[in-house]
Amino acid sequence: MTVPRPLSRKPLSRKEKKSLMSHHTALLMLDYQVALAEEGELCLAPPLAAQVRERQVVATARRVLDAARTSGVKVFHVRLAFDPTYGLRTNRLARFDGYPANQKMKQGNPEAEFVTELAPVEGEPVVDKGAVNAFIGTPLRDVLAAEGIQHVVLGGIATHLVVESTARHASDSGLQVSIVEDMCAAPDPAVHEFAVTTTLPLFGSVVSADEVIGSWS
Repeated sequence: MTVPRPLSRKPLSRKEKKSLMSHHTALLMLDYQVALAEEGELCLAPPLAAQVRERQVVATARRVLDAARTSGVKVFHVRLAFDPTYGLRTNRLARFDGYPANQKMKQGNPEAEFVTELAPVEGEPVVDKGAVNAFIGTPLRDVLAAEGIQHVVLGGIATHLVVESTARHASDSGLQVSIVEDMCAAPDPAVHEFAVTTTLPLFGSVVSADEVIGSWS
């Protein structure tokens, strides 16, 4: 079993704590889908799903999700889910070509659904995307602006893909960003650690689930 090493970082500043408590904050739940987070016949990323299990990511994400719901923090669920034609996907890299070829991750497919523990409830928007970044080809940035959101709290899989891409875009779009480290995982623990210690701090504050939950209680 891989035991994640605790991150070495400074305590949250007063400004960071204030941001987490702000009424202008939204929680973005990124790609917590059956194909990526659950081991089994529908899994398309076994090494990633194994790390999700070993790091207890789903249980941690559920704690944060419950805290957001209790505190009235707006929640948005984002997933990789293609339209039936696959023609609206914006990512045209070769590694994405397998999805239409195999009819995977299509809207309505079981592997594209959210894991049961983290499924949206009534009133929580779902954003379908055809790329890695949660903002590309979706109305998410416009919706956040319409809601008056100034700060986003991110959790998702994989750390170096959807989480990092979304954090970069959010930061460049003028949003404050917090990344919940223990809500994230990558197929390789070293890749996750590099992202949360080296790249992600360039675009936001890397925080723990306990810090976020404590700020919302």
